[in-house]
Amino acid sequence: MDGTWEVYALKYGEVLDRKRAASFVGGDPHDAPMPIDFFTWVLRSGDRTILVDTGFEADEAARRGRSIERAPHEALAPLGLTPESIDTVIVTHLHFDHAGGLHRYPAATFHLQAAEIAFATGPCMCHAHMRHTFTAEHVCEMVRRVFAGQVIFHDGDAEVAPGVTVHRIGGHSKGLQVVRARTREGWLCLASDASHFYANYLEGRPFPIVADMQETLDGYGRIQALASSPGLVIPGHDPLVRRLFPEIAGGFVHRLDVAPRDFDPLAMAPVD
Repeated sequence: MDGTWEVYALKYGEVLDRKRAASFVGGDPHDAPMPIDFFTWVLRSGDRTILVDTGFEADEAARRGRSIERAPHEALAPLGLTPESIDTVIVTHLHFDHAGGLHRYPAATFHLQAAEIAFATGPCMCHAHMRHTFTAEHVCEMVRRVFAGQVIFHDGDAEVAPGVTVHRIGGHSKGLQVVRARTREGWLCLASDASHFYANYLEGRPFPIVADMQETLDGYGRIQALASSPGLVIPGHDPLVRRLFPEIAGGFVHRLDVAPRDFDPLAMAPVD
């Protein structure tokens, strides 16, 4: 392992019947479609593998009226991985679409911001508006992992492995963290929900789910500063990722540690 990492996006679901107004605080003047993708991510360096987020499964999809194309843990197969082989998982935050299926990874140590577990188990969860993006069983499973000695908490910036760091951004959720990885193209920032779409951070227009607006807006500058080039900031849910980066085995796995040749995602997004 030389301290540089390959980075992969694994798509496991999507919602197609969305409009642009659903993606920005204050809506959007255009009535164009704006689908959303659901991803987990894999980092690889030599014989070391790190999974970023665990997605959500069919039972959760049914409860929330959504569908998934494949179970997130099964999406590992094209990379020759099994969930049992994963020993390190970074959970960017505990929302339902990022922290389901934790039980699939029995050998894993989980990396989480201390602020996130405090938020997800604290007084804010008394409010339905604040807790609707969390699933109690996911949070309880993480607590069980804490009591099993399988969670490492971070308070801000921290190194998970040589060439891989986490950074608390907050905003969307109080303990939201992004992941920075050293690649052959430079430092790549997996922004997760610090920016759902390219348009959120490039235009300074937040996604409507916000726990702290100032942290959200400040985070847009932070995620760009963490990356070596604009094309190495990867938003958490944008289908344009699959157009900008090459598809590899499996048809739903895209390699991200290759800076896109022509990085102009807003020009690629149709607007009526």
